Amino acid sequence: MSKKVLVLGSSGAMGQYIVPYLADMGYNVTAVSLDDEKPYSDKVTCIKGNVKDMDFLKGLLSERFDGIVDFMIYGGHTFKDYYKLFLENTDHYIFLSSCRVYANEETPINESSPRLLDYSSDKALLSSDDYCIHKARSENILMLSPYKNWTIVRPATTFSKMRYQLVTLEAINCVGRAQRGKKVVLPKQAKDIPATLCWAGDVSMMIAKLLFNEEAKREIFNVCSSEHRTWGEIADYYNEICGLEAVWVDKEDYLKILSPEMNLGTRWQLEYARMFNRITDNSKVLKYTGMKQEELTPLRVALENMVKAVPEGYLFPETDVSRRMDEYLEANR
Repeated sequence: MSKKVLVLGSSGAMGQYIVPYLADMGYNVTAVSLDDEKPYSDKVTCIKGNVKDMDFLKGLLSERFDGIVDFMIYGGHTFKDYYKLFLENTDHYIFLSSCRVYANEETPINESSPRLLDYSSDKALLSSDDYCIHKARSENILMLSPYKNWTIVRPATTFSKMRYQLVTLEAINCVGRAQRGKKVVLPKQAKDIPATLCWAGDVSMMIAKLLFNEEAKREIFNVCSSEHRTWGEIADYYNEICGLEAVWVDKEDYLKILSPEMNLGTRWQLEYARMFNRITDNSKVLKYTGMKQEELTPLRVALENMVKAVPEGYLFPETDVSRRMDEYLEANR
């Protein structure tokens, strides 16, 4: 009998790939998201619902799944309300963390490299529920628990169809500006910083191959490519692919464009993630999955494929950030 796998957050950047991968591997997949999804095959059941609704989640888990892949985002404290439910109702639970948990103390980064939660002296960051902090706290909950059926995966910055990153910008403010023939403003302090940017299809394959691997339980994996490029090189790729021209400015000007009120979370994403050296050692996940680095899609190729996948005629909506970029560029011609 085929094993049953529950994928939570199935419409996200990685979920949209892992569901068909798992179905093709012969598993019966239940895909849950807030979106209306169409089944990939007769091995996939799509359910629309809010996983954070405890009654809904308990109803789901009453069916008991052999494996659970969890792409949801939980605050560090909120995760305490959920993790036992997952671990007690499956044989193998895969938790999505992030390479953003790492501090900037080692290059390349491996799974035992220092984390911001343990190493940072920024009291405001440590007392916050910022993504890098609550993911690390959630990791701690699993690692300190008596359960042995979990695996933690840490993807690097991950792009997919309609989801593209450039420093801290998302698709709407990078490819969206290229669609309108506009330049994009980027922080010059990040230009020469090495970044690991990965295609979600490759990341999802790694996770799919870790599922039901007994040796992967109670282990942590960087699920990403070892290829790295500076943000300047990545900006050049966007220029070659869709004509996006970058204007490099001081990071304080950039941050004011993104958040006139100077939101700390916006600053932390830049200064504690995109401006950190992100050269990543992925040898552990390659060893456990039997994959090879040369099997992964080169960044330039994958990025072009995904940008070209924007539906014909689709135009990303204009944003306040984009309008502030226009104003800044006009004022600084």
